[in-house]
Amino acid sequence: MFSGFMVNAWEIGTIVAVVGGVVGFFVVLRGAAFPAHAIPNGAFAGAAGANLLGVNPLIGLGVFSLGAALGIGRLTRRGRADAVTALALVMMLALGAAFLSQSTEYEPEIFSLLFGEILGVSRGQIVPVAVLGAVCVLFVGVLYRRLLLTSLAPEIAAAQGLRPELVDTAFLVVIACATTMTVPVVGALLIFTLMIGPPAAARCFTDRAEIAFALSVAFALVTVWVALACSYVSDWPVGFYVSVFSAAWFAAGRGYLAWRRHTSAPSRPWGSSPDV
Repeated sequence: MFSGFMVNAWEIGTIVAVVGGVVGFFVVLRGAAFPAHAIPNGAFAGAAGANLLGVNPLIGLGVFSLGAALGIGRLTRRGRADAVTALALVMMLALGAAFLSQSTEYEPEIFSLLFGEILGVSRGQIVPVAVLGAVCVLFVGVLYRRLLLTSLAPEIAAAQGLRPELVDTAFLVVIACATTMTVPVVGALLIFTLMIGPPAAARCFTDRAEIAFALSVAFALVTVWVALACSYVSDWPVGFYVSVFSAAWFAAGRGYLAWRRHTSAPSRPWGSSPDV
């Protein structure tokens, strides 16, 4: 379990879990689950287009995910965020279908882009993912207070001179960066699950933002580690276990929140309702 190809899986899984927990905390806090779903799932069109042109699919992923992030951030200032995000997702999926129709070599890789091949990660893929992961974490660290303030009290943030719409766009760029680094190795659905389940559960266990932030990362790490162990023993897909354990974390968090509300006086929350 801790030798050969599994070492690469443990290392890449740990990196992805940390990024998923860090970025996912603000995805849930800001109610950005739809963009976090749309950007990874739609960016595969960029990889398909890059393959058609004969260039590195990672370049296509980066271009499409960044373009989607900037486009959603720009257009949501003038229209409904849900409609803009949905149209961006549909457009990218349509382009992906068009690119795939012109190629006969790319179809087998669609499964890996959606569900990932974490057990097939090579040593050469770890360093680029680690670098982009560090960039994502550093970016969130720099924007932490701005993200927290614009998430919880956008009016106060605006009064202090911050521009929430620019912070929103910057955060979408972080999601795009996380997408570019993770989709080729763990798939769009796996990173989306990690950015939603563990962070949403963490918010249920505490009223303090800093503790919830740490719990988000801890839950994501445990989820990936246990999923890898279970996959190794059972030969079932890693993504299946990640999804199941993420849902279990959230169910446990909701249960704990209901018990706490039933047995103690309600306390003033640090954010909005932890419902996703």
